[in-house]
Amino acid sequence: MRNSTQPQFQNHAPDDGTLARAESMRILMRWMETGEFPDRMLGGIPPFRRPFAMDLTYTAVRRCRALDWVLELFMRHRPENAATQAALLLGAAQILEMPSVAPHAAVSATVEALKLVAGSGAQTGLVNAVLRNLLREPARVASRLASATLAVRSSHTDEQTERWTKRFGTERARALLEWDDTPACVTLLPLPGRTTAAELLRTLTEAGVGATPHPGRPDEAVCIPHGSHVDSLPGFADGLFTIQDPATLEAVRLLEVRPGMRVLDACAAPGGKTAGIAARMECRGELFAMDCWRDRLGPLRKNLERLRFDSFVEVGVGDAKRCRAGDFRGAHGAGGPLFDRILADVPCSNTGVQRRRADARWRFDPARLASLAETQAAILENLATGLLKPGGRIVYSTCSIEPEENEEIVEAFLARHSGRFELKAKTALVPPDFSCDGAFAAAIERKA
Repeated sequence: MRNSTQPQFQNHAPDDGTLARAESMRILMRWMETGEFPDRMLGGIPPFRRPFAMDLTYTAVRRCRALDWVLELFMRHRPENAATQAALLLGAAQILEMPSVAPHAAVSATVEALKLVAGSGAQTGLVNAVLRNLLREPARVASRLASATLAVRSSHTDEQTERWTKRFGTERARALLEWDDTPACVTLLPLPGRTTAAELLRTLTEAGVGATPHPGRPDEAVCIPHGSHVDSLPGFADGLFTIQDPATLEAVRLLEVRPGMRVLDACAAPGGKTAGIAARMECRGELFAMDCWRDRLGPLRKNLERLRFDSFVEVGVGDAKRCRAGDFRGAHGAGGPLFDRILADVPCSNTGVQRRRADARWRFDPARLASLAETQAAILENLATGLLKPGGRIVYSTCSIEPEENEEIVEAFLARHSGRFELKAKTALVPPDFSCDGAFAAAIERKA
């Protein structure tokens, strides 16, 4: 007979919470080692674990500078082991930034996840001790954060914090930094002609989804709780809505497409703006969706298929800096004419969407900004001068709030082509205005 006073050990399969933490830990390790995009590493996680793993990953990446600042209180040296670093960051993120996670789970399940990831090399004793100290000494943690600079407290780079403070002033910059650190809700945009924001809200509410009108654009968008399973929502399979911020509507609005036009979306993936254009064209005319990265065409096609636009939109790979009008064959098989409308939603620094793209702030630097500006100028130059018909309109857009990528690109283009092109309208959104992401769009017409 076993002695009941002795501890009994059983092997239990890890639960989904532990497995999600392990998945997130592996992503954090790869991100720290290679700089890969965390959002692209989430695709292999099962859908029922993905929302929690995504929340864990984005919170840890977003707040890593502030978390590292606090963790230094409880360690003499930063551990060299990547798994240990990731476990500490992940545990601190749950304890300090995710109040919905029970404190005991933040420690115990993170330690268990570390065992799954690192095996016999797991430094579980160190991770357990440091995380428990975080829980025991909240006053010390608060004092440590209070002593930090604004850049550290808001978990941004010094360069970005100083740039925004100089440009917007201290209070506006602080509001922008705080916005970046606020997890984004999931935002649904109803497709024109299929439903409205009010109808979508009613449908979701009747299904028991905690949906609310968008706080800044209640007539245009609906918010659902962070971490929701979007693909199980009513209307998802029927293609009633896209998943994107209302700020993305600005570029599509300025494009002013109509049924029967010949239109190019030159940097189209993942396809949210493409869908908005197709809906406004009522699937009449010709719409080409192009992207320079072949691996991004799969998600683009999948989105268009869900939204029932796959038979209307012609999808292909192409470089917006070098493509020519003859590259687009069109309905009749031959090289087509010039375009009535072109959307150039160019690659950018993503400084307007840093709350959604948690790693973007760590990739920001002046050299990269200058390199991006060269690419952006080349795309606008090629598309506007080589593919746009006289009297046609091109919309240049970014999800950046940096003038080097926005106003300066457009102004330089118009100066080079004085008398040939004309600025018709532009818009610039800076968070937290309208509770929207940051975005820039400029409508340029080629004179007839």
